[in-house]
Amino acid sequence: MTRKLKSERRGPVSGGAPRSAVVFVHGYGADGADLLGLADPLGPHLPDTVFFSPDAPERCPGNPFGFQWFPIPWLDGSSEEQALAGLAQASIDLNAFLDGVLADEGLAPEALALVGFSQGTMISLHVTPRRPAPLAGLVGFSGRLMQPERLAAETVSRLPVLLIHGDQDEVVPPASLPEAADALVAAGFETYSHVSKGTGHGIAHDGLSLALSFLREKLPGGG
Repeated sequence: MTRKLKSERRGPVSGGAPRSAVVFVHGYGADGADLLGLADPLGPHLPDTVFFSPDAPERCPGNPFGFQWFPIPWLDGSSEEQALAGLAQASIDLNAFLDGVLADEGLAPEALALVGFSQGTMISLHVTPRRPAPLAGLVGFSGRLMQPERLAAETVSRLPVLLIHGDQDEVVPPASLPEAADALVAAGFETYSHVSKGTGHGIAHDGLSLALSFLREKLPGGG
């Protein structure tokens, strides 16, 4: 069963038909609106890009006003089995949403990029390598790679990945960045990484600037 994800759409600032799309994938306990504001600084530099920011499929027990992609055992008391089952189901949901964006906007996979934050990075790193065709790229802020030992064997398509993490992150350990990067490089992914100095669990200006440069390089018409 696929759960339909509710999302807002922010059209290209050019006013024309989109040549590319960016999907923001929010973190644990947040919602789509939490990241949609990133379209404001990014949009003028990606004038032919349409932006989406879906809500995750499940209400978050720790924040009744927010959503989660899957349970997190050390935060909500769920089991590891429940977390993995949630990841598997949410992956189906997110894949269906991405397929819908491509179909509705008339775009090819190489014209779609993801920007994830925290748990949104985790599910994006899980989903994108297993899709049938590579997307334009993935920017992952403050996340980690789930089941890194399975990545190489289960990779179907390789896309460019930019990982960004604050060195003062108090929620997801900064060591998660090199762990993910090492696994991605070993599996043959074009991988970039950046550590934002003095930054906690959030998106700093230097990281956002790098994300913009990456998206402009990887998306059609973005350069």
